[in-house]
Amino acid sequence: MVDNQLNNISLKDEEDDVVDPWNVSTKSETGLDYDKLIKRFGSQKIDEELIEKFEKVTGKRAHQFLRRGIFFSHRDLNTILSLHESRRKFYLYTGRGPSSESMHIGHMIPFMFTKWLQDVFNVPLIIQLTDDEKAMWRDIKVEDARKMAHSNAKDIIAVGFDPSNTFIFNDLDFIGQCPAFYQNMVRIQKCVTFNQVKGIFGFGDSDVIGKITFPSIEAAPAFSTTFPFIFGDKVVPCLVPCAIDQDPYFRMSRDVAARLKLPKPALIHSTFLPALQGAQHKMSASDPNASIFLNDTPKQIKNKINKYAFSGGQATVEEHREKGGNTDVDISFKYLTFFLEDDDHLASIKKSYESGEMLTGELKKIAIDTITPIIQEYQARRAQVTDDVMQEFFKIRQIKV
Repeated sequence: MVDNQLNNISLKDEEDDVVDPWNVSTKSETGLDYDKLIKRFGSQKIDEELIEKFEKVTGKRAHQFLRRGIFFSHRDLNTILSLHESRRKFYLYTGRGPSSESMHIGHMIPFMFTKWLQDVFNVPLIIQLTDDEKAMWRDIKVEDARKMAHSNAKDIIAVGFDPSNTFIFNDLDFIGQCPAFYQNMVRIQKCVTFNQVKGIFGFGDSDVIGKITFPSIEAAPAFSTTFPFIFGDKVVPCLVPCAIDQDPYFRMSRDVAARLKLPKPALIHSTFLPALQGAQHKMSASDPNASIFLNDTPKQIKNKINKYAFSGGQATVEEHREKGGNTDVDISFKYLTFFLEDDDHLASIKKSYESGEMLTGELKKIAIDTITPIIQEYQARRAQVTDDVMQEFFKIRQIKV
């Protein structure tokens, strides 16, 4: 499918679904209309046929995020599968804009899936922490943005990544040490006009100039020539797992790739884990009651789900027994679609809740019992990530390719 033109990209539709790299919201109780997003962004849906091809080429069962449509959209995933089939290499690139001392479980989704992809394909991974972006957009001091990047790097490492094939960097420290990175930034900047970048990202005349050039910083790691200490002079294709709100950066990257005589980065897009209060918003790092944080205690997790998780149940027990619950809007059930691995168990819960046999309190308990051990196991790994461990990932070095 042909990418959208640089200067003709709309980020808001007529029904007020807003999706851009800084804002995600909808008026619908069931959440964003992801099929509409596919049409609007010009990507392709991940269908059963593609999932079957994925399983055939890799010899692995598709991850629950693929089976359940959590990773739902792509650009050129077929190309990546063909590369793997012919035993040619690619690399993974993903990232995070640090905005809080601790990440929440919504931030975990792309990294959990990226770790699985890395294990399945046995490929190198590059993770960018855009602390420069947050310093410009959030009125955060440069020094504080760097600290948050280092803290978030430890959060990410605790997902289970291996320093032998994973390189992590934060922009404010790394770019000045890597001339090839800056050189590719300039090459990208030469390909995109001010009018085009305004059309893609909605920048206005009162935005600081750093915002105008920032897209080239997020685009540069999608090209292997940015990292000669890893890839040498080889041109290696890239797959970017990310949430759908980051797609504008890579539509731009794909449009400039031909002019740079480099392969277009492929993408695989995720949906958002909704806020506790309902599917109208994604989780926010700035609202402690909207999110379950990776450093929350079991008591906090229990209280947040019981108190704040929006229910699809009826007003009374009698009415619920008669009409059943609505899993399309129930946040506890939505969380189970992300974190409960057993497909049959999930289907049984859905049937039981929708029939009225299972009450909201019982569903919330299952969500609590599912999420709490995942967070506790994660916290045990996070406790082992010292400054020295973090520096292993940050060191400019050759990694396995």
